Amino acid sequence: MSQKPTSSDTNTSRRAFLKAAGLTGAAFALGLPSVEGIASPVLNLSALPESVELTPYIIIEKTGRITLMNPRPEIGQGTYQSVPAMIAEELEVALDKVVIRQTGGESKFGGMWSQAVGGSGSIRGGYTQMRKVGASAREMLIKAASDQWSVPVDECFAENATVIHKPTGKKLTYGQLAEPAAKLPVPKEPKLKDPKQFTMLGKSMPRPDVPLKVAGKATFGMDAKVAAMVYASIERCPVLGSKLASFDASKALKVKGVQKAVKVERVVGKNRYEGVAIIADTYWAALQGRKALNVKWDHQGHDTFQSADFEKNLRELAKTDGVVGHNAGDFDKTFADAPTKLDALYETPMVSHSPMEPMNALAHYQPGDKIELWVSSQGGDLVRDEVSKVLKVPADNITVHVLFNGGGFGRRLTQDFATEAALLSKAVGKPVKVVWTREDDTQLGPFRPMTYSAMRGALSADGKAIAFQHKVISPSIDATMNEKYDKTKPDGTMLEATNEQKYEIPNLNTRYVHAETHIPLTYWRSVTSPTLAFAHECFLDEMAHKAGQDPLAFRLSMLTKESDAKRVLTKLKEVSNWDKALPAGKGRGVAQWEFFAGLAGQVVEVSKNKAGGVTVDKVYCVIDLGTVVNPDTVKAQVEGAIAMALTAATKDSITFENGRAVQKNFDANRMLRINEMPPIEVHILAEGGPTIKGVGEPGLPPLAPALANAVFAATGKRVRRLPFDLEKV
Repeated sequence: MSQKPTSSDTNTSRRAFLKAAGLTGAAFALGLPSVEGIASPVLNLSALPESVELTPYIIIEKTGRITLMNPRPEIGQGTYQSVPAMIAEELEVALDKVVIRQTGGESKFGGMWSQAVGGSGSIRGGYTQMRKVGASAREMLIKAASDQWSVPVDECFAENATVIHKPTGKKLTYGQLAEPAAKLPVPKEPKLKDPKQFTMLGKSMPRPDVPLKVAGKATFGMDAKVAAMVYASIERCPVLGSKLASFDASKALKVKGVQKAVKVERVVGKNRYEGVAIIADTYWAALQGRKALNVKWDHQGHDTFQSADFEKNLRELAKTDGVVGHNAGDFDKTFADAPTKLDALYETPMVSHSPMEPMNALAHYQPGDKIELWVSSQGGDLVRDEVSKVLKVPADNITVHVLFNGGGFGRRLTQDFATEAALLSKAVGKPVKVVWTREDDTQLGPFRPMTYSAMRGALSADGKAIAFQHKVISPSIDATMNEKYDKTKPDGTMLEATNEQKYEIPNLNTRYVHAETHIPLTYWRSVTSPTLAFAHECFLDEMAHKAGQDPLAFRLSMLTKESDAKRVLTKLKEVSNWDKALPAGKGRGVAQWEFFAGLAGQVVEVSKNKAGGVTVDKVYCVIDLGTVVNPDTVKAQVEGAIAMALTAATKDSITFENGRAVQKNFDANRMLRINEMPPIEVHILAEGGPTIKGVGEPGLPPLAPALANAVFAATGKRVRRLPFDLEKV
């Protein structure tokens, strides 16, 4: 198995691409067209002029070597295996017999987000298309063999990169068939395999990236090097929104290895931040030179920003009506007339993404406004688009090499680190590698927004939920990214899925109250669902308790119609032994959440400690996928999501004092330790169906509410604010 991330300039001819990719002889190439609403799953590139600018997904050489192009960056979630496996399954080749290469954002692979990872969309967004690519190639290879043997197509089949004639046992390898197959018309609707015939999909398979990482052979962005490159460490003001007043680099320039100091701009959505970059022979020299800088900032009044004040503002805004996001029935009248009413305010903090690999990028600005980048990013197309916009260079002039990512979690959807490197390379005339420190990564954002939820609910005399309101009070991620953001309209991102739960509550109302902030915000793993699910599912527990009902039974009573949510909760009840009473001092809580990325439900069990606080004993998770590619990867992703959710719920938030983030590194922004990880039991619902759901994010939202509900069951204490200390609750 070979891992050599590569991309080609879109002005490069097909012959030049094949040569650059290390291909030999005639090659049979297939790829998806760059249009939405794909009518034909593949294009026969060999039937097109050599100047056609399109990089294929499948390349089969006369030597028999097969290269599969992976459009979805590997950030630890398994796309280096799962996406090529969808092609390989239909192509009838073993994944350990192919070369996998990463695409780099080229327009020939589709528009924006077609080569990005986020929203748990790699499988659910490409399952059928990727399989069609492999199936079309298989059918063309079989047809080429049948023509060569002058036998009916239905007498031939493909197996292990070989076409076999059933009656005679004659065989031809894909390499032998590559050239004649490339001359055939492409099937418009290739026949896909029956899932019962799968040899890879749906089965736990080894991930080809794991041996590379264990052996230290995988190339991450931090590993990228090119000849004559220099390093940059950038001093940016920790008071976000400040302007650069002046700087003195005289002491920095005396540090051995330092070459120069350069002003540079950081772009995050509509925000522009100024900084001073120290350019040096080595990263160490650049960092020491940066420490020697004397910089004066104009804080623009932002040095008065305090998290405590912002929290007070959110609580005041919670008293306002906001704008309606969704309304069913008549919440106001039903609530006013109801015999039993409840209300509560839930508070969730600002948090950082904190991937283990800090932000970094290597860029080379070349004559003719050509730019080449080597990055750990969640999307080569995102890098290409943002660098094009910021540097005002045509996208076709930009080549992106997407390398392995040491975590993303939404942070690497924002490409500020890549544009910094490109701007500096242009300024100094050399390849420049920008490396952020852990302190940069923790303090400078963008962050997940602080989000409050004002909840109101009503019960009928017989204990049924008859009215439910979820009002979200928060700043907006979209406002950070979009200068034309309209705060008079409901914010779909900040109200995410609050009106999409399957509970049959006749009077449902959601509202959004916008809170202004200058702090940059962006998408966090599962976006706003962790904050909203915490309030939504905990408040449902409060309603169940007020009604004197079992929390899980209360939920199921509102799911009389068949739904995926009902199936998940029913399965969760079974696997967690919910109806079996726990010993004294123990408690269990339940929560589920369905949103754009998918659906999962969890039961958390906790026990009271003699010295105070609680211990998380176990987590049961049921995730509904519809279709699964690699069960082992699913379990790993769910476990990782639970670890991240438990960290956010019980460790540290990002707080500001005098305009600066207080937390700088992992001493104050703690991660969950391995000895704190509870046992996790994952159950996968993969029963087919028309909807394929995501894997990477659904395991995160249910954890905090299920945990908080378990704490209440064990201690009688309601948790309405995150994070909370397990040892003190």
